[in-house]
Amino acid sequence: MARVLNDLPRWITVSVWIIANIIYFTVTYFRFDQSDEYYYTRKILGPALAWARASAAALNLNCMLILLPVCRNLVSFLRGSFQKCCNRNIRRQLDKHITFHRYIAYMICLMTGKFNSCWFFNVERYAEAYDSPTPDRELLRVLSGLGSGNSSIFLNPIREPTDPILATLRFLAGVSGIVITLSLIIMVSAATELIRRSYFEVFWFTHHLFVLFFIGLVVHGFEGIVRRQTPASVMQHNPLNCSANPSNWGKRDSSGQMRCPIPEFEGISAKAWMWTIGPMVIYIIERIVRFVRSQQRVVITKVVKHPSRVYQLRMQKKGFKMLPGQYIFVHCPSISKLEWHPFTLTSTSWRLTDALAKACHIDDDDYTATSKLPMVAVDGPFGTATEDIFWYEVDVFVAAGIGVTPFASILKHIRYQCMNPDGDMKLRKVYFYWVCPDTNSFEWMQELLLEFDTQMAEQGNTSFLTYNIYLTRGWDKDQAQNIILHEGDEADPVTGLQQKTHYGRPNWDKIFENISKNHAGISVGVFFCGPSGLSNTLHQASNKHSAVDKTGAKFFYNKENF
Repeated sequence: MARVLNDLPRWITVSVWIIANIIYFTVTYFRFDQSDEYYYTRKILGPALAWARASAAALNLNCMLILLPVCRNLVSFLRGSFQKCCNRNIRRQLDKHITFHRYIAYMICLMTGKFNSCWFFNVERYAEAYDSPTPDRELLRVLSGLGSGNSSIFLNPIREPTDPILATLRFLAGVSGIVITLSLIIMVSAATELIRRSYFEVFWFTHHLFVLFFIGLVVHGFEGIVRRQTPASVMQHNPLNCSANPSNWGKRDSSGQMRCPIPEFEGISAKAWMWTIGPMVIYIIERIVRFVRSQQRVVITKVVKHPSRVYQLRMQKKGFKMLPGQYIFVHCPSISKLEWHPFTLTSTSWRLTDALAKACHIDDDDYTATSKLPMVAVDGPFGTATEDIFWYEVDVFVAAGIGVTPFASILKHIRYQCMNPDGDMKLRKVYFYWVCPDTNSFEWMQELLLEFDTQMAEQGNTSFLTYNIYLTRGWDKDQAQNIILHEGDEADPVTGLQQKTHYGRPNWDKIFENISKNHAGISVGVFFCGPSGLSNTLHQASNKHSAVDKTGAKFFYNKENF
């Protein structure tokens, strides 16, 4: 039951995609392996023909899909639309759009590898057909010699014996195939976790080789290298009956009839552009929307410096609307001409990186002077999983380190909602867990939590928010003694908050077990922002402690993706 809640929709989505690949691959394979139109082509190339064409078919299918998950405006639009008509489990699959993008990329790599492997063999078979060592050498010699120049009856695209490598470089298909393969290798290599985390610009810029990849893909089949016997020719020249005596082709028998006229062939029309034109148009529209939106005027009104080197940038943009937990991309030309960096929205402000803070002269005495503030462009906002926080009666927020940023926005929005007594809010309870590496990490969040404590106390609803800050390191012997001495104080000796700080790492099994008991029969939304290791732990805990009946809670796991 627990896996049904969190994993079944994803499994169904992935299964449908895999089944579609298998079906299309299989149908294409048997078409090229059994059809009379490709009988003579199979004689030259052997079984590699069917394997290559089936791989190309699956490659077209996945290249059609690969761009759609990275169309952020499209995903955000669908997410907002699905809120009105679809089950939340269906909407939650949109939050995994980057994961699906990776899955599709893996399939493209697999099919490209299979296609290339087959065509290395095919090109060599084309070149060897003029002097083949196989028992069909006479048939292959005749087939390769059919036609001359641009005659429509030729089958072998290599018109004379030559080196396979040189032959490959003479064709548009060969050159474009090299471009496709090299682009894919560079993109995938630069998208590894190590490079993406440590050298993001390398990942970002090399990923734009997808433009060359798609250009190569579209033009790859224009020459029609793979050829088939025309349907009209098959009617007059049955390859199953005529292939045994190629020396008699075009000759009349004793009765004056020509039983096996010379077969005619034609190239297969290019298909890749048909599959990819729709997604490419959608992606181009996506880029146009981003460009137009990024050109709209943005005014920096104030820069606020918080403790722990956390900065807040307040901006104004005409017509800008947002929801809690959403994010934007910010471009500052004085830092980088091309790079766009994601920022979490907190009300109408954004958290800064060190580079942007420096560009805003945050350390200067007059850093708030608007004349010294840089020009910036903004693209967004874009939706995330945290838009669904109000769809549950109970929420569990888990943040690791700077992953707390989206929850700062959410908690502030919840506090504003709680200030409106006439508001109809389904959410009744919030558990907030923040795992911090040291004491400096949560100084800037202290003010917000203090305000929440004060407001809830005034409203007589102190149980609405239960927050737990876990300090994993960063205290010395003197601090430990001070903590012990003030253990009996009402306020925490480290944070000054009403709820005490914990030391070490959370016991998630115990935490989820207690929440499940306290909220039996309730659907609980679990929202996380942080590293993948902790994400896996929380995902497993959500599955493990979701009850199959009303004796416990049902946990729906959601992870922030940027």
